[in-house]
Amino acid sequence: MIILIFFVLGLIIGSFLNVVVCRLELAESILGRSRCPHCKVLIRWYDNIPLLSFILLKARCRNCQGKISWQYPLVELATGIIFALVGYYFFIAADIQSWAETLFYLVSFSLLITVFFYDLKLMEIPMIILWIGVIWAVSYLVFLDWASFNSVNGLLFSKIISGIIGGGAAFLFFFALSYLSKEKWMGAGDAYVALWAGLIMGWPKILLALMLAFTVGAICGIILIALKKKTIKSQIPFAPFLAGGVILAVFLEKVLPQVEYWYSVFK
Repeated sequence: MIILIFFVLGLIIGSFLNVVVCRLELAESILGRSRCPHCKVLIRWYDNIPLLSFILLKARCRNCQGKISWQYPLVELATGIIFALVGYYFFIAADIQSWAETLFYLVSFSLLITVFFYDLKLMEIPMIILWIGVIWAVSYLVFLDWASFNSVNGLLFSKIISGIIGGGAAFLFFFALSYLSKEKWMGAGDAYVALWAGLIMGWPKILLALMLAFTVGAICGIILIALKKKTIKSQIPFAPFLAGGVILAVFLEKVLPQVEYWYSVFK
């Protein structure tokens, strides 16, 4: 039941993230009802139900029959699945600390999904979303250290220091790639996404996220070249892989111990 609640919540938030991506592109306010991008007619509430409306309308506007982008259901479904996984792995109703951790990941992943699809669509980092994410991550780490400060270990082993080291190392690595290649290998904006990723993951967990990002990025690049959609010299946005790497790494931390347990049981 909890998983279903989180999934439905994710569908709703995913619908809102679509609005954010589109309105940021057009430099419009995120407030106000949605309109069809083709005929500009206000979208009725029953035509704005996540996933369901897209299916019932057969991917077309009820008013002008203009095509509805596949971006909308993909963002909604991806957000729903990710929210369901967060609810499954992190949320414990009787544990108030899990509420804070769950909220942190729900907000962080929502922002990462926004960056994922915005950069994929426009090859540009929405810096306002990025800095909101950075501030959110720092605030959470400071809260964690305040709530569970251990005078024996001191500041050196705090979450905020781990985040700063992880974020700083990732930022310097990507900034060096961008500077040395004059932004041919990596964009300068990717360095700031890496900084944010490091704050979320901390040190040394950021290494897993980066490994996943480069691995998935390389596989996707090879596939696109094989399909002749891209060439070896084509630019591919890397922020989506960074965002995906962070999300995958967070869940892998939860999945791997379970896999090891069942492997030992059936060994």
